[in-house]
Amino acid sequence: MGLIVARGIWSACSCRDADVKRDPYPSDLADEQWALIEPLITALKQDRVKRSATGDPGSCDLQEVVNAIFYQNRTGCQWRCLPHDLPSWSAAFYYFGLWRQDGLDQRIQELLRCQVRERAKRLEDPSLVIIDTQSVRAAAGVPKATTGLDANKKVSGRKRGLAVDVLGLIIGVVVQAASVHDNAAGTALLDQAAVRQPSGEGPGGPGLKDEVLIHGTLLDIDVEVVRRNPADQGKGFVPQPKRWIVEQVNGTLMLHRRLAREYDHRPDTSASRVYWASIANMTRRLTAPAPT
Repeated sequence: MGLIVARGIWSACSCRDADVKRDPYPSDLADEQWALIEPLITALKQDRVKRSATGDPGSCDLQEVVNAIFYQNRTGCQWRCLPHDLPSWSAAFYYFGLWRQDGLDQRIQELLRCQVRERAKRLEDPSLVIIDTQSVRAAAGVPKATTGLDANKKVSGRKRGLAVDVLGLIIGVVVQAASVHDNAAGTALLDQAAVRQPSGEGPGGPGLKDEVLIHGTLLDIDVEVVRRNPADQGKGFVPQPKRWIVEQVNGTLMLHRRLAREYDHRPDTSASRVYWASIANMTRRLTAPAPT
């Protein structure tokens, strides 16, 4: 019986090498969605082949690598727990780190963001950007050097800052220790927004202080701090003007279980996961039937 079980496991592990179409996972890219991002990924691959000493393009299916990244983001599993019918965890881990280092995730994010805005009949550059931060608990094993305690929210982990437009599309991401003041995240997000928004307006959360307002002025961005109305005291949850948009984006990101807690050792890896979650959402938006 033990021998039969062992043979069954080996067969399941090696079936991905056979020329057999696997059953899709809910997180998989459809072919029309892959077509949206394939040119950028292929261009990077061809550039690396040209600079390679051997000129070997490799045999890994990059669409399946993206499917592996989407699967892990959505389910929250560890690299070594990726299903055997997806590329090996080492290949998926290698390409994830390579694309993060090259900034490919951000370039794909920016390309899709412009296409979604165009489909919504809006200008490519937003005139309004909303920024806010969210403290996320860190899992065991995350280095203490990259985490801290948010004394206000009583959360030990990291602080995830987002800059989004009025459509809820991500413009900038910064991940820092939760003990870092909101000003640090705010100024970093303004720098990222200034690259894509030469001038405009940027409402922010109540934790932002004068330092962010001054930094926005230097970047030709008008910063307005949205504070809670004293009249809403005791009314429970009351959506704040414009701020609810970035809070809604945070809620959408939590559908990707890998982002529900800080599992990654590197803050830039955590930021990359936000970009890939956004890419997954925007590919669905771009291939969904147009509203009538």
